Amino acid sequence: MKKTVVLSMALTLMLALSGCGKSEGTTSAAGTEASAAETTVAAQTAAASEAAGQESKEESSASENAGAKSEGVMTYEEYVAAELESEVVIETYVQAKQSWWDNKATLYTQDEDGAYFVYNVNCTEEEYAKLVPGTKIKVTGYKTEWAGEVEIAEGASFEILDGSYIAPAFDVTELLGTDELINHQNQFVSFKGMTVEAAGQDADGKDVAFLYNWDGSGEDGNDLYFNVSLNGETYTFTVESYLCDNTTEVYEAVKNLQIGDVIDMEGFLYWYEGVNPHITSVKAQ
Repeated sequence: MKKTVVLSMALTLMLALSGCGKSEGTTSAAGTEASAAETTVAAQTAAASEAAGQESKEESSASENAGAKSEGVMTYEEYVAAELESEVVIETYVQAKQSWWDNKATLYTQDEDGAYFVYNVNCTEEEYAKLVPGTKIKVTGYKTEWAGEVEIAEGASFEILDGSYIAPAFDVTELLGTDELINHQNQFVSFKGMTVEAAGQDADGKDVAFLYNWDGSGEDGNDLYFNVSLNGETYTFTVESYLCDNTTEVYEAVKNLQIGDVIDMEGFLYWYEGVNPHITSVKAQ
């Protein structure tokens, strides 16, 4: 009997040792899997970090290139300081195309420091097709002014260069009615929280939110004029039909405005006897 007990105890001990060995083997495999997972996560994190760093470098490089000027090319400050009717040479980036006709193009352009409205620059139809938003160009022409709008006059020449830049919309809402606003002339800008006011009256004497042409003499397809107010002051904004014709979203949006609507807008800070933005986007709040 004693022998039986001893044998039983020995068998129990062997089974226990066998169980411990299996448990250790399982733990080792799990540890290996965890280690491999940690290695994979670390590698993915490092790769993501490297990609983010590369993207940051590319953005930084693009930003630096947008501000770089070739020899003999004016900075924006030099352009602003130049006398009217003097020759200017600038490098800038196309932001939008207003029109092409008879081998002449009108362009809204900008760099990181300021904007330049280029009126009727010499341009073939083939060249015009290449002037997509962001295209870098060098323009040689004469600085002039028309009804308060400073621009590069008709007859300038240009060449396409390597490089690309799209300007973000700069919020000038709080600058409306201030002397500082004109410092952003021709830039791509935004206006927020403005209230639609009556633009005039229709044939029945009813107040309307927009007019075709400034005096209501036009029809669908002509420029749209509408009034918006902020802090008790009213301003006239325009959808320039050559820039945004009656097939565009902004043209349709303005036609659907109601007096009293509160809207956000984007567009180019054009000037005509005062601020007269050319609006490219309208969204109701």
